[in-house]
Order: sequence, then C-alpha cells, then structure tokens
Amino acid sequence: MSSAAPLSARAVVNTRAFCEAHLPGRYELEILSIADNVERAANDEIIAAPTLLRVWPLPVRRFIGDMSNPDRLLDGLDLRS
Repeated sequence: MSSAAPLSARAVVNTRAFCEAHLPGRYELEILSIADNVERAANDEIIAAPTLLRVWPLPVRRFIGDMSNPDRLLDGLDLRS
C-alpha cells in the first residue's frame, strides 16, 4: 500500500462531492492508479499522487492534493459565476 493511499482516497471523495455540487451531470471522472497505468501517467505528465487532471475544455489543468479546497478548484476550473 502506498503512503499516498489515504490522501488519494480523500481526494476521490472530495472530488466527487465537488463535481456533484458544482457540475451535476456535466462531468466524467476516471480514477486510475499510477502504479497500474505507468505509461498513461507518463503521457499525461502526472508526477504526484493524487492528481486531478482536467482535459476538457482546453487548456489542460492539473490539481495536486486531497482536493479539499473548493475555492481553489472553482478558480482553477474557471467555475466562478
């Protein structure tokens, strides 16, 4: 088990809650293990876990950590109204 596992689990819960609160029905969330998807992680330039990668709309955005700061996500994803 990775030392990042508890942080990653928290990130998944926080990301799902954020998406449901701010993007209901308008998001697709794919959760991958870097250990099981090394090539894809390298292609996506993932260098830390956990990482949230927004691929659309462009530009690609990366967020690292447990995703517990909704204001950071709102600003970074350009979701402020």
